[in-house]
Amino acid sequence: MQKLLIVGCGDVAWRALPRLVRRYRVYALLRDADEHARWRAAGAVPLAGDLDDRAGLGRCGGLADAVLHLAPPPDRGDRDTRTRHLLAALGRGKSLPQRLIYISTSGIYGDCAGAVVDETRAPHPATARALRRLDAERTLRAFGRATGVAVAILRAPGIYAADRLPLERLAKGTPALADADDVFTNHIHADDLAAACCAALVRARPNRAYNACDDSHWKMGEYFDRVADAFALPRPPRLTRAEAARQLSPLQLSFMRESRRLSNRRLREELRLALAYPTVADGIAAAREEHERKSACSS
Repeated sequence: MQKLLIVGCGDVAWRALPRLVRRYRVYALLRDADEHARWRAAGAVPLAGDLDDRAGLGRCGGLADAVLHLAPPPDRGDRDTRTRHLLAALGRGKSLPQRLIYISTSGIYGDCAGAVVDETRAPHPATARALRRLDAERTLRAFGRATGVAVAILRAPGIYAADRLPLERLAKGTPALADADDVFTNHIHADDLAAACCAALVRARPNRAYNACDDSHWKMGEYFDRVADAFALPRPPRLTRAEAARQLSPLQLSFMRESRRLSNRRLREELRLALAYPTVADGIAAAREEHERKSACSS
């Protein structure tokens, strides 16, 4: 049985774990010691380590045949030092992994004015967090070319699930853009992103990027409206872009400056991924059903 190292053991990695333990001996790099028992009970081997502490990553080298890298970059600067620390640790081992899959962001494309975007489009990141992701992509690709490790990148847009919906935002009445000023946004259900990770470990081509998104091409306001309707919440008030600039935070505005419609052809054809939630409407409906089941059980 091959060995797999998971780096970045958050929600998506946890969702992928049941599939992964059937195929690999899974090692989970964890910086929180309190998480060890949970991951061990689920079939993984906990490995203590922190990507911000390069000296503490020695056990990663030569350990695994494949690496699933889901850890985000640091929250400052324009370089992903965490990815650099990981690659340095992998390079100190007696052997290198054969494959490395990295979860990046579709934010590396920047604003595309609503155009349909495939993986050949040149990156044009407009935010610091997207710049750090692009730095990680380039660092990993250079590592792959230099070593022969088959590196592949999944570029994920907005990740959602039943427990990852903007219900709090809607309850607060946070505005959205008026339709004339609104932007196209893209989504992937967390379960489908987990499935994409598993598929990429088997089928991704070396040095290849994949848009890891569903089939929906909704504007951001429509997404908020659909979630609000499903959960009996008020639809958000709409603002012009000029009004939003005066009322919303810089972080909120940053998500309203980029408009693109991602193509997932490679995901479907090369990774042969059948999405459990092909559209956001499917995912919202499933989330509503889950909410109703939980409400019925608690009543």
